[in-house]
Amino acid sequence: MNKQRKTSLLKTIFRILLAVFMIYAGYSHLTFNRIDFQAQVPDWIPMSKDLVVILSGIVEMALGLGLALWKTKRTTFGWALALFFVLIFPGNIAQYLDGKDAFGALDSDRARLIRLFFQPVLIAWALWSSGAWKAWRMNKKTN
Repeated sequence: MNKQRKTSLLKTIFRILLAVFMIYAGYSHLTFNRIDFQAQVPDWIPMSKDLVVILSGIVEMALGLGLALWKTKRTTFGWALALFFVLIFPGNIAQYLDGKDAFGALDSDRARLIRLFFQPVLIAWALWSSGAWKAWRMNKKTN
């Protein structure tokens, strides 16, 4: 699975876009959107909401930088980012169920519900653009 294969220009463009998005999102966790991101931390998490937002912001920036810059571990970062998107999904669900507003645009149940459908897109984007899914399929075929 760690064997790196060349990806297409389109995948590279989308991988870099996702990486930039992650770096920006992580930075916003630590600065201007810090309070809004706290709305996504479920009440059942036994940690300070602010600490969760800070830690997740650092993880997002690290994943974004790794996805963009660490060519030999590109697929590993793709899997890690996909897993990260899976792990934060309960926060998005909690935000919907609890009816917590954030970011100006997530101010209705409808908007929060629609947002939930983008999480699988982000997971697929991470796996596709990093070549992780293709590498896994190719590895599975050779074993």
